[in-house]
Amino acid sequence: MTNNSTKSREEYLKKFTGLGIPSDVEEIFGSAYSSAIYISRILKLAPPKNKVFVIGEAGIEHELRSENVPFIGGTDPSLRRDFTPEDSRGIADGSHLDPEVGCVLAGLDFHINYLKLSHALQYLRRGAVFLATNVDSTFPMNHNFFPGAGSMSAPLTYMTGGQAPVALGKPSQAMMDAIEGKFQLDRARTCMVGDRLNTDIKFGVEGRLGGTLAVLTGVNKRADWEAEDAVAVPKFYVDKLSDLGAVA
Repeated sequence: MTNNSTKSREEYLKKFTGLGIPSDVEEIFGSAYSSAIYISRILKLAPPKNKVFVIGEAGIEHELRSENVPFIGGTDPSLRRDFTPEDSRGIADGSHLDPEVGCVLAGLDFHINYLKLSHALQYLRRGAVFLATNVDSTFPMNHNFFPGAGSMSAPLTYMTGGQAPVALGKPSQAMMDAIEGKFQLDRARTCMVGDRLNTDIKFGVEGRLGGTLAVLTGVNKRADWEAEDAVAVPKFYVDKLSDLGAVA
């Protein structure tokens, strides 16, 4: 399970294969896929408002296509540029907006800019459903932290006076229900493994799983869940995932 919406399940499969980890695409569940499932099978957007305006990368686009969900935005090069006076006029009067957009989906976007946010704001002001692949504040990369997907949707929440998106990644229990339904897992015999308290561990605790295992090679450390205001407390922890090999 991953909140990273920039990659599709197929891309993760290639990564696992390259690492020598036997896996199948159906064993991978990402926030981009969760969002596509939610839009196609729960929202069931219908014409004339059945398109999605995407803030995000190719992983979201791939998963939306897999569910036959029409979309605009995303990696469209015409949106990866500076904002112009013509944009201001066209967005304001609606001539630059697609009247078929009924949903705004915000994920991690390495090319976020004023032009994309302006489009998204106007779609929301016109009644579009607001979704987020996840609302992680940061994203771990190269042994450091960078702005996460939540940093893409947070400006829109601020602009709309507090309208929060429906989040479809960890710790969303809508994601847990979808996973349980797909894999028919026994929650009592399932353990959530992760390095972040407010996503991974909270996801497992609120999902009433039999166990939660924190790995101390990521976002949170032991002191974080020992604090009085800890957002979630894991049932077990290891310094690093490879420590499980010693137990086995």
